[in-house]
This record gives sequence, C-alpha cells and structure tokens, in this order.
Amino acid sequence: MSFYTSLNGLKNAQTDLGVISHNIANSETNGFKKSRTEFADIVAGSAFTNPKLIQGIGATVEAINQNFSQGAIEQTGSALDVAVNGDGFFTTKSSLTGDTFYTRNGSFSVDGGGFIQDGSENRLQVFPTDATGNVTGTTLQDAQIPATNAGGAEFAGVTVAENGNVTASYADGTNTVIGKVAIGTFISPGGLRQEGSSNWSATGLSGAATYGQPGNGQYGSLLSGALERSNVDIAEELVGLITAQRNFQANAKAIDTATQISQTIINLRT
Repeated sequence: MSFYTSLNGLKNAQTDLGVISHNIANSETNGFKKSRTEFADIVAGSAFTNPKLIQGIGATVEAINQNFSQGAIEQTGSALDVAVNGDGFFTTKSSLTGDTFYTRNGSFSVDGGGFIQDGSENRLQVFPTDATGNVTGTTLQDAQIPATNAGGAEFAGVTVAENGNVTASYADGTNTVIGKVAIGTFISPGGLRQEGSSNWSATGLSGAATYGQPGNGQYGSLLSGALERSNVDIAEELVGLITAQRNFQANAKAIDTATQISQTIINLRT
C-alpha cells in the first residue's frame, strides 16, 4: 500500500510543480491570474472498522483554484490600453465563432473595419448609446468606429473614459460616443474556464455574467492608458517551487524505503 500512497504523492507534487511553473511562465502576461493547487487527504474504512485504526492512504488534488486579486497597474499612455480598477471583466466576442470571452487584459486596437478588438479577432462589447453617451439599451454590441462622421469628416482618434464611454474624434473637431464599455461580473469567478490568451469563458460553476457600467456599484471603473499586469508574485512562487520539489523528493524517498523493506523481507532465510 505504501508504494501506491507515495506514487500518488509523486503525482500530486508533479501537478503542483506544473501549476507553479505555469504561474512563473506567465509572470509578464497582461491580465493573467495565478492558480494554486489544493490537496485533500484520502482515508478508507467501512462501518465495521474501528475508527481508531483507520489508516490514511495518501492525498489527492482537490482543486486548482484561480486567484483573481488585482494585478499591478502599468501606465502605457496608449488610448486603447484600458485597465479595470476593481471587480469585473471586459467582454469580447469572437468574430470567427461568435463565442463570448471575458478578460482582464485591456490591450485593444482598431482593425481595418473600425472594430475595437484584442488582436485575436475578439471584438470588445459595449452598451449602445446616443452620441452624448447616454445608454439606450442593454443588448451588447461590437464596438465599431465609423470611418467618417455624419458630416463626412474622417476618423482622427479614439479615447476611453473612466465611466466607459468610447469616444471617436474626427478631423472637423467633433466627438461622438460610439458606446459604453460593458463590465461583466460573476457570482463565482473561480468557476470560469481558462481559454488561454488571458481569456475566460462562463460555465455552470461560474454562473452567467451580470453586466453593468464601469464605476457603478460593484463594477470596477476604468483606467485609460494603462494595463493590468499579472498578479504573480515571483518570490512567492519560487518558495512554492522549492516546497513542491521537497515534497516530490520526500515521496520518492518513501518509495525507496518501501523498496528496501520489501527486498529485506524477500531476502529472509529460514
């Protein structure tokens, strides 16, 4: 039994090492959220087993939990670099599949069609507004900047305000609000499925997204010209790496000890 107990320990330590390595590898990934491996002990016994004699049979990985604490904010000066200051996620929709994603990485740009997107064909979702920024509906839509305004003037620039208003500027000096950034929150963000590229998707564990305006109630405000960096603490991860390595070595030593005991028994002579 000790062989299998220690073997499970080796597998658990390897999982822990993999999670920590993933955190370290993404220490410079904008919007990345670190994860932590949670373990649970395993015991086995029947109703007829003396509770004082029940022996543990090892540990198992109970969960790999994500930590959604705020990462450091870096000033970039780019108008379409936006960080969420507080709770919530940007919402994007894939122009290729129509899938909806949620992200804390606010590094956006404008494509040839005037859509504000994340570089992977995922378009930023906004509340529809009138030209002055008043929200006119709750159905989200793609953030798209018209190439010219009603007067025929060409597009000159875009800004994102703290309240989420996306304002397009034109060569004739006029400004038009094309939408208000929608912030999505979840009852259980830890239940979100990681999709890569700092994107998550909703699951039954996370619940459906609830949308609101930036800076309103529980929804975080926006910081324009800034990006949220990874929330990975390298020093903390390196300490965890050493602990996981020692755990792996200890379980390997336990297997070695069990092997020596078995060999001793086999070599017994009557």
